[in-house]
Amino acid sequence: MSLLVAGTASDAGKSVITAALCRWLTRQGMSVAPFKAQNMALNSTVTASGAEIGRAQAMQAAACGIEPEAAMNPVLIKPSGRRRSQVLLMGKPYANATARSYQDLKAELREPVLNALKDLQNRYDVVICEGAGSPAEINLRANDLANMGLARAADLPVLLVGDIDRGGVFPSLFGTLALLEPADQALIAGYVINKFRGDASILAPGLETLFKLTGRPTYAVLPWLDGPFIDAEDSLALRAPAQDGATLDVAVIRLRWMSNFTDLDALASEPGVSVRFTRSAADVERADLVVLPGTKATVEDLQGLREAGLDRALQERDGPTLGICGGYQMLGKTIEDDVESGEGRVDGLRMLPITTRFDTEKLLQRVSGTVWGVAASGYEIRHGRIDRDESLLHYNNVLGTSWHGLLEGDAFRRKLLTWVAERRGRDWTPGTTEFAQVREAHLDRLADWFGEHIDAPALLELIQRGAPERLPVIACSVS
Repeated sequence: MSLLVAGTASDAGKSVITAALCRWLTRQGMSVAPFKAQNMALNSTVTASGAEIGRAQAMQAAACGIEPEAAMNPVLIKPSGRRRSQVLLMGKPYANATARSYQDLKAELREPVLNALKDLQNRYDVVICEGAGSPAEINLRANDLANMGLARAADLPVLLVGDIDRGGVFPSLFGTLALLEPADQALIAGYVINKFRGDASILAPGLETLFKLTGRPTYAVLPWLDGPFIDAEDSLALRAPAQDGATLDVAVIRLRWMSNFTDLDALASEPGVSVRFTRSAADVERADLVVLPGTKATVEDLQGLREAGLDRALQERDGPTLGICGGYQMLGKTIEDDVESGEGRVDGLRMLPITTRFDTEKLLQRVSGTVWGVAASGYEIRHGRIDRDESLLHYNNVLGTSWHGLLEGDAFRRKLLTWVAERRGRDWTPGTTEFAQVREAHLDRLADWFGEHIDAPALLELIQRGAPERLPVIACSVS
């Protein structure tokens, strides 16, 4: 049994709804797994077997109570500059491609994608699939792997999610359906309206008309759900304002090709800590802690820092600074990069006594050990090799690490923030809730939200039986 959650646009809520549905079905006693055939994202993680997959699929696996694996995200596309991306297949680098050349790759990716889905279907009661972008991207339909191409190949019923907060949710839902060819329309079983605020009675006439026009029901109207959202898939989610009245102010430099900004979720979960993503030199100057995060285009983002004057802001501040992965590499003396950017030797910010050389082989591994005197763990995703490759380099007020996920360790995170508070003369007290509990509470909250507003009997029947037969076809005239 399987279901595809598609959306009228990016950030309609597919990832969150998929996670909520996974946790909700798991509570019903089913074994559930997530699946996203093709994911374009710079937030990723490493599985126990050393495969790189999208961070959102790892979060969805956690919602199912299972370990993430490569089959859950067989194709991962990581933009590494304005015109190029790294394509990973089953968790390993497969090719470097442009937007155009990737279309030629899709034919050879189709079989491993369908095999990955079939493998999960053989091992779990239910597989909840997440689409990518919109199923009505008609310029890409011929070679589609993630939306209706997948649904057709695997005979998946489809729930279409619309974001009412953007406005125009009814034309978005109707227009998406109408743009699909009849065989694709036959699999669109109904709708979910997300991010609703207001009086539901005002919405009711629109739902009735949508049903009359398309013959498809709305399975749920999900109300607006305030954050924080753990493990968000892309930077569209970085909208929450900084916490007012916080004791510690953390400024994260928002890089053009920023990756794994989810590293900062754990900092934001601490009481009295405000985390803001910024391009402001003034924010960098006044923050208690500045974080230079990971990036998939280290040299290009380093150049962007210089163009914005943020290099000087970082070099001139006297407060604590933390670099993670690509950010760590930028803080060093030099970067030798003939792999990612092809720029060769580039001067770094010279805030840490390290040099970095890029290797063609990507390092993908989980790591653990003692960091700054406390037990810690994380994972590494990088081409850069650092001459002083310590788990944490501490030099004056500047720290650097290649470990993603390090801040999720409660002992290390609180030691770091306590050190920051002492350096800045702040009266800050660490929290007592484990970050793992914060993540679990978030997933339970999503399942409660989803379960309260979904037509449960209708949804379970859809998953068990597939899309109803003889659904109406909406004609779309093309002249």
